[in-house]
Amino acid sequence: MTVALRKIDKSNFYQVLDLRRPQGEDYVASNSVSLAEAWLYRDEHTVHPFAIYDDDVLVGFAMTHDDWDHRICDIWRIMIPEEYVNHGYGSHTLELLAQKAKAAGMVRLRLSYVPGNAMAEHVYAKAGFTATGEIDDGEIVMERPL
Repeated sequence: MTVALRKIDKSNFYQVLDLRRPQGEDYVASNSVSLAEAWLYRDEHTVHPFAIYDDDVLVGFAMTHDDWDHRICDIWRIMIPEEYVNHGYGSHTLELLAQKAKAAGMVRLRLSYVPGNAMAEHVYAKAGFTATGEIDDGEIVMERPL
């Protein structure tokens, strides 16, 4: 398995839009909404959408937001389509995002999940994230030092 984060450009834009959440998975916004949000923040250069690849196979989508005031990288989205769930792509993506954030000078990773999303909670805890006690827009916030 060779997981990599790549920029979203003309060559993969529509493929990323075509990625679908697992059936019944209502916890993560659609990629079209995420890419629209990235476009809204384009002039700030703080929101970064990524296509997740295993070699040359598109296996997911991720998006981060840089909080330079606090040196925190917020993971706004990780979406792995149903056919790639439980293959380790989420865990590998978290590690790649941690490496990227640390190299950029961030000191913490932050993310949140909807209560009841046991799979996300399990993956995040396994990756070293702990709950902060904070609730953001109804979601449980977790952090991990870098």
